[in-house]
Amino acid sequence: MADQNQLVTFQLGEELYGINIMDVKEIVRVQSIRAIPNAPSYVEGIFNLRHEIIPIINLHKRFHLKKTLNSEDDELLSGFIIIDIDGMKLGVIIDRVSRVVTIEKDDVQPPPQMLSGIGAEYIQGVVRQEHGYLIILDIRDLFNPKELQKIADLRRPA
Repeated sequence: MADQNQLVTFQLGEELYGINIMDVKEIVRVQSIRAIPNAPSYVEGIFNLRHEIIPIINLHKRFHLKKTLNSEDDELLSGFIIIDIDGMKLGVIIDRVSRVVTIEKDDVQPPPQMLSGIGAEYIQGVVRQEHGYLIILDIRDLFNPKELQKIADLRRPA
């Protein structure tokens, strides 16, 4: 089992991404988000999940990705993935949740130099699939410590 990873996969723009299932706390449907003044541009706001304030991150804005036009079926599959980065919960907006997949570590390749959208420094690797690539994100590298502190500060009432 140590030679395999389980990933939660989701659509963001045109690409399929995966993050380690151990970093995912849950997947929730789109909720109403409260905007926050002076937040970084990629922070949509916060929402209350069972009395816990969760900052919501928009990776489309963070990485300048085009949002896909969702059909009604896709709208049902869109929402937030709640991730945990060293004890801090964040919600990441996704276009469409896909499924949980198990991949062999041997199948993971380094990212190609010219991968559209998200920078290679945020990518653990890619897995070639029938219809393109599954891009494995390293959520701990998505935000530097300074950014995480800024996001954490948003959760405190002014």
